[in-house]
Amino acid sequence: MENRLGVVGIVVKNLENAKIVNNILHSFSHIIVGRMGIPYREKNISIISLIVDGTSDEISAMTGKLGKISGITVKVAIAKKE
Repeated sequence: MENRLGVVGIVVKNLENAKIVNNILHSFSHIIVGRMGIPYREKNISIISLIVDGTSDEISAMTGKLGKISGITVKVAIAKKE
């Protein structure tokens, strides 16, 4: 299966689960090209954006695990195949 480029947006509403999010991201670090995290203190949330380069299965596995966590919202945009 060929690799795909994508952007993953993660909104962490329940900051108590941030450690779980970080553990999952660490386990998928081989597909993460870049990461930017912004704490939005006024709203008591954090926003993480990722650039990923992996197979569709790897990206889906990571986002699926993240999406199962309480207080976490995940959205993905994958570049079209050329």
